[in-house]
Amino acid sequence: MTEALNNEALLAKARQLKLLILDVDGVLTDGRLFFDGEGNEYKSFHARDGHGIKLLRQTGVEVAVISGRKSASVALRMKNLGIEYVYQGHENKIAAFNEIIGLMGITPEQAAHVGDDVLDLPVMLRVGLAIAVNDANFAVKQRADWCTTLPGGQGAVREVCDFIMQAQGHFDDVLATYLI
Repeated sequence: MTEALNNEALLAKARQLKLLILDVDGVLTDGRLFFDGEGNEYKSFHARDGHGIKLLRQTGVEVAVISGRKSASVALRMKNLGIEYVYQGHENKIAAFNEIIGLMGITPEQAAHVGDDVLDLPVMLRVGLAIAVNDANFAVKQRADWCTTLPGGQGAVREVCDFIMQAQGHFDDVLATYLI
């Protein structure tokens, strides 16, 4: 993350953010899909990503999820994290993106999107800060403003949350609450 913190253009983009949009499979998870014999789907989420989301939301940056797939485990995890804007089963992510920024009353430049595959590109190309996880598809990485050092599902979202909080000057205050 040090490289990102030394890039003034990235910092400028991160300072204006009011919304972080996340893909699920390959970003909040490692992209693997698990099914039991009855067709129930299971996903694994990283606890640090969840805590990073909670901390970022405390600083006033909203978090949304737009996923091409539908999963009960995603709905439950997002509910546990207090995320209001959860759009599942949206292969056309632009419609969901436009709805979210309209409801929030923000511009596309005030949003960031974290993606890993080409399905994420339409939104990534419209936001103020496009981010790819480290193990994203090469075409996504080529078009991202920044690539995380960590892969999806393994702390990449926490890395993004920490970066935004640092860029906006909130990280030290958030950290201080744990140093008592």
